Amino acid sequence: MTALFEPFKLKDLTLRNRIAVPPMCQYMATDGVVNDWHRVHYPAIARGGAGLVIVEATAVSPEGRITPNCTGLWNNAQAEALAPIAASIKAAGAVPGIQIGHAGRKASANRPWEGDDHIAADDARGWPTISPSATAFGANLPKVPRAMTVEDIARVRADFVAAARRALEAGFEWLELHFAHGYLGQSFFSVHANERDDAYGGSFDNRSRFLLETLRAVRKVWPEHLPLTARFGVIEYDGRDEETLAESIELARNFKREGLDLLSVSVGFSTLEARVPWGPAFLAPIAERVRREADLPVAAAWGIDNPAIADATVREGQLDLVMVGRAHLANPHWPLQAARALGVERPTWVLPAPYAHWLERYAGA
Repeated sequence: MTALFEPFKLKDLTLRNRIAVPPMCQYMATDGVVNDWHRVHYPAIARGGAGLVIVEATAVSPEGRITPNCTGLWNNAQAEALAPIAASIKAAGAVPGIQIGHAGRKASANRPWEGDDHIAADDARGWPTISPSATAFGANLPKVPRAMTVEDIARVRADFVAAARRALEAGFEWLELHFAHGYLGQSFFSVHANERDDAYGGSFDNRSRFLLETLRAVRKVWPEHLPLTARFGVIEYDGRDEETLAESIELARNFKREGLDLLSVSVGFSTLEARVPWGPAFLAPIAERVRREADLPVAAAWGIDNPAIADATVREGQLDLVMVGRAHLANPHWPLQAARALGVERPTWVLPAPYAHWLERYAGA
């Protein structure tokens, strides 16, 4: 068996392989409530054979949405609508996960295919944005956010806790906190977005405070036997990479002390000055350093859609889980494709039994 198809145990869960489907926003919800699109989309991917399927970035409050069409978990009706999706992912043999987050200064935007920019000030679909500081991201996201008060910080932290409770009630077994990609959590840590001079800004400890307090609060309500994870941008590619990475690894150590079980390593995307070196598995060596120096299981996405490369990242100890996103949209049965490419003869542990029956028994017929 190849490394990619070895089971992975974390807390009381055992994933059938090391392939995970990361959160990929669909921007198709209404008032935060999922619909028929999501009820078709997620089971289709789950039955393809991945070990873990994480539902898209789901806002902890209305103001935390990226777009008006993002999913939400700020009320019980949203949780009730998500419950069948969690159940369908599990029925297909995958572990059901969900990512919860707050978009911060990147909120109140049009969908990518409708402009991918801030909603105009005179458009009733938009709303005021908040962030650690009144600093706009810029370019297509020029809206200046309101600097959060200490009361705002406490409220958002409570929103994360409430969303985590609802995710558990909906049947999700894997929770990911979205602390990456220039959204609110990342903005508190980023020197590009956080200009505060109080307990939540300035020093490393202060810039870490919101993330650690939120993780600590969620950990109290999320069961110890289920994985609590986070996606975090450990590097910005802004010319100060070694300093940022060293701080990120120290933060990862602190995450672990607060009860984090796995870190999904990504890019910060907090500045327009970033020069990301896109390429196959370009984050894998960085994730391996986090894994080794923070002694924490890691995952990563971006450019890992080649089966041989995916297998190598696990076999060589760079990643514990491989996040394969867009390739699953093109082919929900990417795990079967990968198994065949890697020479696995009977991938019945990839496919649901009814599919395996037809594809194996009548192979060549």
